[in-house]
Amino acid sequence: MKKTLSKPAILIGTSFLIFVLPLIGSIVRWGKLPPGYGSFPAQKTVEPPGFSPGFFIFACAVALLIMLFLLVPRWFGFRSGAEHAVDEGGSGVTAPGSGSAVSVSDMPRSATDASNFSAATAEHGIDDRTAAAPSGYPVWFWWSLPVLVISWLLMWVRIPALPLLNAFSFVPLWWSFILLLDGVVYKRSGGNSIVAKKPHLMQIVAIVSCFSWFVFEYLNFFVLANWYYPNNTILSDFGNVFWFSLSYTTVLPAIFEWYTLLLTFPALRKRYANGPKLKLSRQMLLLFYGAGVILAFGMGYFPSQLFWVLWVALVPLLSAAMGIAGLWTPFTPLRNGNWTPILLIAIATLLNGLFWELWNFGSGYFNSETITNPNFWKYSVPYLDKIHLFSEMPILGYFGYLFFGVNCWIMWLAAAYICKFDPEIVPGTSGSWGKR
Repeated sequence: MKKTLSKPAILIGTSFLIFVLPLIGSIVRWGKLPPGYGSFPAQKTVEPPGFSPGFFIFACAVALLIMLFLLVPRWFGFRSGAEHAVDEGGSGVTAPGSGSAVSVSDMPRSATDASNFSAATAEHGIDDRTAAAPSGYPVWFWWSLPVLVISWLLMWVRIPALPLLNAFSFVPLWWSFILLLDGVVYKRSGGNSIVAKKPHLMQIVAIVSCFSWFVFEYLNFFVLANWYYPNNTILSDFGNVFWFSLSYTTVLPAIFEWYTLLLTFPALRKRYANGPKLKLSRQMLLLFYGAGVILAFGMGYFPSQLFWVLWVALVPLLSAAMGIAGLWTPFTPLRNGNWTPILLIAIATLLNGLFWELWNFGSGYFNSETITNPNFWKYSVPYLDKIHLFSEMPILGYFGYLFFGVNCWIMWLAAAYICKFDPEIVPGTSGSWGKR
């Protein structure tokens, strides 16, 4: 009898490769662990290669292509809902409360069809939460406002008499911002938000977020610290681990709140819903998986040339593994031409990245002669370290946030599939999870 690996086993094995392959590549390259390995928080130990005009021009061309894809999707084969309905032979109508056009041929004809239709529209990014009557802002929205303002001031303005308040402003700043975003989602969706409907799930998101960012910190060692934390002396070693662990709980919640907020805008839900259809065969998934293996190893062996792999390696590896196992991924809706989930999570992360970089930059800019923020980070990026706009991040680095968001979602799904909990954040976030 032929035995096959279970779905969790495939994901666990792939996760093991993500940890091991860069390590092997790095040891082959250096003959030992890479410089700075194990320092926490990460410190700058090696000066990266300087600015490269050729590398910069190529990266600019890629960035321009991405911008055009997002801003002018019609050039890349995307159609409006009305065009899609006509092409399918149906009349364009709007699903109740969705703001998204569907064809008459897709409408349910029975109770069973209605259930299937609901699941299908969920996968297409059609969020019927907006059908509810508008609600006011929830109480946590109003609580979070003063906390956010005070925390922002403490991060940027040094108070000599209260140094600890300056040092510990990051976590209250970001959790108040997360609750603020959730309050806006609550208002726009008629009371349907993560905190309102699934507060227990927000706790799981925070835990997974903490472990997920530690994975990126681990991978950062193999690209010789593309980002590092110069203010590592404010806290003790234990204090750094404890405080940074709390800080990492904010990453995924913030991204998911932005994502659910974008879903409340009908125009955005429809914008990328009818695009090119991409159906990947099992052979193609295996090819992508193999490419991910090579890139993960190469990241350790060529830390400067392949530094960007840190932000994309999880996509060909974990997402291909999920596809091979028959599990839902953000790429699954592409089979039907629906790019809404994958592009909105990317845009959501970019928007959140603007706040990450703004608040981080201000904490250093307004306290240039003193150390106040242990979370403050700087970048050590090879070849592309040019043009900084109110940010430690070089301008081209912002495009990395688009891929980072997809990585975060994939890691969240992997955790859910392995630990067997439902990853559905809101209706339409992951469709019929675990099914093809």
